[in-house]
Amino acid sequence: MITIEIKRPRRRRGRWLWSRRKIVAVFSYRYDQHLVPDLIANLEPVVDGWIAYDDRASEGVFSSEPQRRRALIAAAHEAGADWVLAMDPDERLENAVAGRIGQLTSGSTRIAWGFRCREMYTPASYRVDGLWGQKMQHRLFGAYPPDRYRSKDLHGAWFPDDIGFRLKDSGLNLYHLKMIEPKRRAARRDLYNRLDPDRRLQQIGYDYLADESGMFLEAVPAGREYFPAHADDGGLWMADLSANLRD
Repeated sequence: MITIEIKRPRRRRGRWLWSRRKIVAVFSYRYDQHLVPDLIANLEPVVDGWIAYDDRASEGVFSSEPQRRRALIAAAHEAGADWVLAMDPDERLENAVAGRIGQLTSGSTRIAWGFRCREMYTPASYRVDGLWGQKMQHRLFGAYPPDRYRSKDLHGAWFPDDIGFRLKDSGLNLYHLKMIEPKRRAARRDLYNRLDPDRRLQQIGYDYLADESGMFLEAVPAGREYFPAHADDGGLWMADLSANLRD
């Protein structure tokens, strides 16, 4: 089921000094529904509305990611979005995005803006050693017709390679909360190993998700915080494969 909430534009933190284009956030939820209110609070200063895909009726441990994304791209296009901001319930943008969003979206919509993906290991620090400090996610991009969408089953981009978007670095942070709890790191590893046992969709594999060798954490810098503050509940936020096997 698709839920759509589009707000009437209003001036917020300098945004309308730059742009009046409609920015719509899209996301889906299933095991992480309880994280959605804080996600919306985080996005409220940035977007004109949001579109959510309720995935709770799906069967199996993981539903089709391309199917969910195509439905969200279609709904955003039909809602008249100029820009799409793709998120997950366990992600937060740094507060500075609100002050920069108008500048990012005032030009051509043939751009996909990248955010530094910070894998949080505590609510206030993220991992930076090795590949952990190099992750980039292009999540803010011009809306496009859904018939152009193509993606592999897992880890694909929100837009096709041949659509002509210029990939640019916003210099802003996207904080990913799922890795805070160690049992989620292991569960994430196990889930992807089950979904992609031959590593066809990610050559590096998935064991690294639970590997703490050489781990180095960096505190969220002053002035680059996110809102609302996160208090981790220790839940799994995904399918419990051990319970599934016992059943």
